[in-house]
Amino acid sequence: QVSSGLRTPRLPVWLCGVPGKHGVLFGTDSRLLSHWRAERVFHLYFYSGQQEQTQTAHLTIDTHSHHWEEAPSEDACSPEKRCSALEMAIRTKWAGATISWNGTDPF
Repeated sequence: QVSSGLRTPRLPVWLCGVPGKHGVLFGTDSRLLSHWRAERVFHLYFYSGQQEQTQTAHLTIDTHSHHWEEAPSEDACSPEKRCSALEMAIRTKWAGATISWNGTDPF
């Protein structure tokens, strides 16, 4: 018997397979599952369990910011630089979102 928590999670959880990494992308705010207003600015966490990842990556997602509001950044996705595969995966759900890695090096 599968518990109802596995069939309908209480917190947002995604299993991710990005090139070279498999892991779990999850949030701690259950409102992301049911209230679209919670999708303005929120936090997600990524953990792969691989040896080189010593702690869970904490990401801040802002779905209403615009590229012209951002301060210029070397880490920003541009034609000269490639976006991280995890950022591209997140943008399949929240197109155009600004993603801050909060001091963690993007992988």
